[in-house]
Amino acid sequence: MEKQDLYQTLIQIAKNTIKDKLEDTNTIDRKKLEEQFEQLCENYATFVTLNINGKLRGCIGSLVAYRSLFDDIVSNAKSAAFNDNRFQSLSKEEFENTKIEISIISEIEHIEYFDTMDLETKIIPNKHGVILKKGNSHATFLPQVWEQLPTFDAFLVNLFEKAGLKNQKENAMSLENNTVEIYTYTVQKIQEE
Repeated sequence: MEKQDLYQTLIQIAKNTIKDKLEDTNTIDRKKLEEQFEQLCENYATFVTLNINGKLRGCIGSLVAYRSLFDDIVSNAKSAAFNDNRFQSLSKEEFENTKIEISIISEIEHIEYFDTMDLETKIIPNKHGVILKKGNSHATFLPQVWEQLPTFDAFLVNLFEKAGLKNQKENAMSLENNTVEIYTYTVQKIQEE
């Protein structure tokens, strides 16, 4: 089976999941799809991103592959549309203009670094998604976020803020003292045409 067929099927699963929730229907034939694409039964981590007119409208995902590709897409599509706490639930009217993007997440890699300069040499803009962990705080940005935050400094400052760590001086010191855990990953991005 062609990869392109699988990718378009993933978009269709996400789209139908949201549409079914909005219309209280059940149109997805899971058994038939899993017979057609065995990858749907394998464990994958994904993010589902919703955009309207090029603007973010919801984004929820998994960083660790702990359930089937089918279940991960269905769960993340529902959550991106109806449970992203940055937005109201998606309406039927909005759904008509929503474009879906799916990111299949690679294995996560822990980055060893000495200080900020060393870290900057190990993170590749537009390629790496980054996970930041400090104590109980953590956040991630997909590689696509580099399009809005193209410099290493802007990317990291905003990632700290997303994690709820807003004191820039303290954040800089924790990078210099190597008290922040950093992980990277790559994605296979699939966009609705």
